[in-house]
Amino acid sequence: MNLKKIKTYIWFIAVALFINACSDDSNELSLTEPNHRVVYTSQMDFENKININGEIDFGDISAGVESRTWTFPEGVVDIVGSDDDINSSKDVVKTIFNTVGEHSVHLNQIFKGDAFVGTELRGKELDTTIIVTVLSPVTATINANFINDDGSLGAALNIADMAENEVTASKSVRFTYATDGAPEEFVWNFDGGDPTEVTAAPIETDVKYKKMGTYDIQFIASRARPYGGDTIYLKDFIKVIASTDPVDLEQVTDKDGDIALVFSREMDASTLNKDNFSIIIENGGVITPTIKKASVDATEGNIILLELDGEGIYNDDVIKVSYTPGVLATLDAVKATAFTDEILEFTKINILDVASDYDHSFENSTADNWPYMWWGGVWGEYDLEISDIKAQDGSKSAYIEFRPNGGMIIGHKNTAGDQITFPAETGKNYEIGIWVYVEDLGANDPAGFAPDVRFFWWPDTNWGVGGNPTFTSDFKTGEWVYSKTYAQFNETGDKTFQIRGYNEANPERLKFYMDNLSVSEVSLRP
Repeated sequence: MNLKKIKTYIWFIAVALFINACSDDSNELSLTEPNHRVVYTSQMDFENKININGEIDFGDISAGVESRTWTFPEGVVDIVGSDDDINSSKDVVKTIFNTVGEHSVHLNQIFKGDAFVGTELRGKELDTTIIVTVLSPVTATINANFINDDGSLGAALNIADMAENEVTASKSVRFTYATDGAPEEFVWNFDGGDPTEVTAAPIETDVKYKKMGTYDIQFIASRARPYGGDTIYLKDFIKVIASTDPVDLEQVTDKDGDIALVFSREMDASTLNKDNFSIIIENGGVITPTIKKASVDATEGNIILLELDGEGIYNDDVIKVSYTPGVLATLDAVKATAFTDEILEFTKINILDVASDYDHSFENSTADNWPYMWWGGVWGEYDLEISDIKAQDGSKSAYIEFRPNGGMIIGHKNTAGDQITFPAETGKNYEIGIWVYVEDLGANDPAGFAPDVRFFWWPDTNWGVGGNPTFTSDFKTGEWVYSKTYAQFNETGDKTFQIRGYNEANPERLKFYMDNLSVSEVSLRP
């Protein structure tokens, strides 16, 4: 920011605004100079944060000033071009701060008359305090500990290049860090680990190693303004060795149209036999497809891919996978054990997470952001709060109680009161999902409709959308349950949910937690 240019511009405007026009019979001009406080710093757009030994300029371009005194903290500042490092009467003062911490800079101004601050008229003498934050260089240290089988923290690893700390395949390591200099970005890179990268990293990060080999780690702590950073890179830090522990099937999911079996460590492709696996698909009937090929994934050796012969898999299928023991084993020669009817969990992209400000996980909103939508009648007979008692993941969820014979209708709004929306397209199928944890079902009247939650959307809703979930008398309590329904949107554009709860036939309160709403594009079986 060029303070001299700003001063010239403001003076020009002031003169133009306050010149009195000459009378018809006089050539005299009458000028009225304004009194207006205008104070700047060269880092005002960045909260006056600077690095130690960094420069920051202070400017007083106020109109109508008779005198000014800048006062700087003693022993902290070097005023450039001056032998006095505490006081200055200049309109522009260039400084270098040489001490870390928060420091107060004071400006005393005496004007020719009462002065404006913004649009408010103040007195003739004004005092201003500017806080400057001086940051030390960004530095980082890291630590790592084994995680014991019972989940407790184990021995520390050797933090050094070429340490080759031995980690048994399928075991985990907890990484922590400490920093100085107020960095704002934190990134871990774990070669050979799961996860391989963590951004916006928490203080503690657990990493599982499934593949034998020797791996590097990297940690970066940085800030953009004032710029600073520190990088720790340790080569050959982890050495993953063979295990005699059983190999676990951690997940059954999908990958590129195939069924993916995710094991706790790398599998030996030479021990694969597709005939040892069987699959059942349930969707209005039962399909027993033939497995065309079984292979180890080319990039993730702990994943086995099952390719079906002439049959696709769809998001509304219930897919069960079983394994009859053969010779399937890990690369460290541990045989896989049998499993039966393991359910496939599809990998989906939550639009509320990647393309919307919708607080689908309730981590960043308050109850005020989930307001009653004024349907009248029973629809305001509920209580809602954001709770940290239970969460499906993260630390918060919505705790809801439907009052006896009551109901609920809520939306989701930002602090400005605007509806928070998400994008959707016509002609596509979507899964609307929700996790619920029921504490008390109440006493629903069997002759009445069961309590439920329904996700209506605006505009162009489908009023016939089903309960999601419906709280039948045998609905599971005391555990997290995933519920879903499928929907199509008649118009492409932004949508917002109105979430309706029904409890009219229940003479008691229905109490539950709700977490992790999702809207995902899916493929349904024709």
